[in-house]
Order: sequence, then C-alpha cells, then structure tokens
Amino acid sequence: MKNIIGSQIKDLRKQKRLTLKQVSEKTNLSISFLSQVERLKSSVTLESLKKISEVLDVNPSYFFPSESKASIKRDILSEEDIPINPFIYKDLSGDFEQQLFTPILVTLKPGDNNGNPLSHKGQEFLYVLEGVLIVLIEGEEHKLHPKDCIHFDSTVQHYWFNRTNSVVKFLCISTNPKLS
Repeated sequence: MKNIIGSQIKDLRKQKRLTLKQVSEKTNLSISFLSQVERLKSSVTLESLKKISEVLDVNPSYFFPSESKASIKRDILSEEDIPINPFIYKDLSGDFEQQLFTPILVTLKPGDNNGNPLSHKGQEFLYVLEGVLIVLIEGEEHKLHPKDCIHFDSTVQHYWFNRTNSVVKFLCISTNPKLS
C-alpha cells in the first residue's frame, strides 16, 4: 500500500479551511516539513502525526483506514510497511462512531530514537509484546520488557524509544482526545 497519509492530511486541512501556516503554528512543525509531508516527499513520525491529528480534530487512526466493519483484524503486519516509516503503526480498532479509545500496535525498528516528547489530551496504556521499550515521562525514563505495562496521563510530556538492536513491538491504547 502506498503511503497516502500526506494526501489525507492535505485534504482534511483544506476541508477545515486551514492554511499550512495555521497548522504550523498550532503544531510547532515547520511549514516546509508540513508541505513535504502533504506532497509525499517526507514521511511523518508518530509524534508529528499526533500533533497534526489534534489540530485537524481527528484521531490518528483516521489516517489508517480500517480493513472492514468487523472488529476482528487478522494478519495485521505487512512487510511493505517497513521501508515507508521508521515505525509501523497499525490501528486495531473497529469502525465505531463514538470510539472511546484507540488500540494500536506499534513496531519500532532497531535503534529508533527519533522524536521528541509530546503531550495530548487523555490517557495512554502501553503493553510490551517484544523487545525492550524505553518510555520517557516528564523526563524520567522507564525501561519496559515483554509483559510489562504502563498507564499514564498523556497530558504530561512523554515519548517512547527503541535503543536496542532488536525490534520492539507494543500495544498502545489511548483515549479518544475528543472525549477527554
């Protein structure tokens, strides 16, 4: 599947009658970067996508279309996703109109340390499936191993990293910012 997130961002931004400058000011992302993402010249990080989603008043899962109306998802990882982004972000939710939370499967490539702490409305729950995940919450690092979990208020500065030579897979469940 070709990465079309940039096109979706542009379409939604125009529907909401927002300029690149307005989105830039609200996200602290440069106009140049936003333009490159919209023209599919640059990929977007999870951190940036969350910021853009909040400004466009949608859940990040909006940019990852559901495979069906059913809540069962099968064979969700695809090898073709790996070269597109430094992470794989798979929405595991069904198509509910009043979605209370968003479960996503995140896979971080070895050594993925990109990104800066962010905050957003709601709460997050992380459960590590594979590898060692470093979670930064208000400057304090937490090292999570498989079967470890953490639950926190996502209005505080936070981010996650893979500082190992192995893939890290974890489940991230976040509340819908519209309902927080």
